[in-house]
Amino acid sequence: MKSNNYPIGIFDSGVGGTSIWKEIKSLLPNENTIYLADSKNAPYGDKSKEDIIKLSIKNTQFLLEQNCKLIVVACNTATTNAIKILREKYPIPFIGIEPAIKPASLSTKSNVIGILATKGTLNSELFEKTSSLIKQQITIKEKIGTGLVELIEDGKIDSIEIKKLLTAYIEPMIEEKVDCLVLGCTHYPYLIPQIREIVGEKMQIIDSGQAVARQTKNILEKNSLLNFYKKEGKHQFYINKNKQVLELLVSKNENIKVIEKDF
Repeated sequence: MKSNNYPIGIFDSGVGGTSIWKEIKSLLPNENTIYLADSKNAPYGDKSKEDIIKLSIKNTQFLLEQNCKLIVVACNTATTNAIKILREKYPIPFIGIEPAIKPASLSTKSNVIGILATKGTLNSELFEKTSSLIKQQITIKEKIGTGLVELIEDGKIDSIEIKKLLTAYIEPMIEEKVDCLVLGCTHYPYLIPQIREIVGEKMQIIDSGQAVARQTKNILEKNSLLNFYKKEGKHQFYINKNKQVLELLVSKNENIKVIEKDF
């Protein structure tokens, strides 16, 4: 039986899932969180399904040792490849994240949507199952965002290299009449300003952060796990590489602690 004031656990293949953490913190300010950034093994999108499952189990074990009451898999690749196994293996609620192609299919006017994601996400069975239902009415233009995660993990969010890659990936979508761009990796919301420079107002940019936060709240309520303490939550971040990059993305204060350690 988990205590209500136990933390929410969150893991990602690196710092990108902090985009999800920020939405959860905004919606649930009283909740404590523990975030695990497996930056040493980023990106997961280039790994085999077996390796992704092993890493996801390792991350889950770490968070369970910290008494987490619920775990958010803040990584599209880990969700699409491993969450089914995690749910079968552990008696704790898991929240996954998938590319928001369903909302995009409802928003598009041109009936052409784009998705920028990792190879591991686009090649997964879960993504294929979800997208196959949409493809009957909507054209989906998929693009693997090769190199983007690595640059973000190195702190090069505003770099020329990022802008060149984004231009190469997105300009063809503009020519193909894409009017909704789905960000299929939790790292990519940090690139929205650069993407907006390329697409202007031609495209709606869609990510899953707010939807994941709402689902987290719903599952906590359903399982009577909402933190009933009214004070601001405390947040611990663990990272196994490039602590400085994580510190740039999460404002350090008395309630936020960033720890670099091997795991």
